[in-house]
Amino acid sequence: MINKFKLLVLAGVLLAAASARAATLKLGDDAPPLQVGEWVQGDPLAAFDRHHVYILEFWATWYPPCQGALARLNGLAQQYQSEGLVAIGQNVFEKDAGIVPAFVKKMGDKMTFRVALDDQRRDTNGAMATSWMLAAGQYEVPTIFVINRQGKVAWIGHPLALDQSTLEQILTDRFDVAAHAQEVAKQEQRQQQEHALNQKLAQAFKTKNWDAAEAVTKEIEDSLPPSARFQVAPIRLQILIGRQDLTSAHQLAEALSDKFPNDAYLQNQLAWTLATANGVDRPCRLLAELAAQRANLATQGKVSGILDTLARTQFLNGKTNEAILTEQKAVDAESTESKSALKKCLEAYQQGKLPALDETAQ
Repeated sequence: MINKFKLLVLAGVLLAAASARAATLKLGDDAPPLQVGEWVQGDPLAAFDRHHVYILEFWATWYPPCQGALARLNGLAQQYQSEGLVAIGQNVFEKDAGIVPAFVKKMGDKMTFRVALDDQRRDTNGAMATSWMLAAGQYEVPTIFVINRQGKVAWIGHPLALDQSTLEQILTDRFDVAAHAQEVAKQEQRQQQEHALNQKLAQAFKTKNWDAAEAVTKEIEDSLPPSARFQVAPIRLQILIGRQDLTSAHQLAEALSDKFPNDAYLQNQLAWTLATANGVDRPCRLLAELAAQRANLATQGKVSGILDTLARTQFLNGKTNEAILTEQKAVDAESTESKSALKKCLEAYQQGKLPALDETAQ
């Protein structure tokens, strides 16, 4: 997706914390009861027993990554079936539950485990969504819950984060749930601290208080291990541009681009920052194009978001025909809802206009 390439460190990805409730379902708690609305596939299951380990994967048809997560779960279910693993695909947050059976049928042998719809008769969110997902402070699909043989919630998280070693420890009753819960609590505390710093940084940028922004950036830098502190450099680049210290901004961006020539995300981030800032000079625009070229080279010209950035830098440097050709490649490489936004950008270049930022696939 284009937006994932263009999001700056400053922006982050924030949950709707204002509406979020404190988690009441935690690691080590008894698993909530099953309150499904209908079993779409597999034998109905009334309750958990002590002879099996259960993985409940909460998913929705409208989010494409769920397909891969469900296929992975299918593989785990087949691999560990003889060791007592039972998989359940719990559909939640679905706009139209009527399309789920067709989705399951289309998945075929990639989704052979039990599949259930949520019960929305008395709860518009769904009984399972409320008592499991929302109770655990989980708001995104796919999310999995692993229930051990003692009927306790042993693990919660994104499917790709569950490694086979952890699953095998749970299956053989060797997994220390309490120790895992402590580590998760520490991670959540760090995330809360990062969230607070991001909010302070966003406020400093909003008010153009560059001294405050630099102070918060230093706090963020100090919280990172030495090997990762280079990640704050793009924030400093934005601060320098905000101060209109273009000479220093160019020096910093050039140093970063030269140091990490094969880092596609960083190169694209540098290019987009320089290409969308107000008042940048020609040296900065030329550097933006160089960084975009490096990002495109690193991704073999196959990523629409990077191609879109490159087209913008080309247009800014007077290369209208090249920008049109590059943007056409971006359109051709995109297959999601972002394609329409890319087409609007292409039309703008064809008309000799720089696309407005609200027209881009941000």
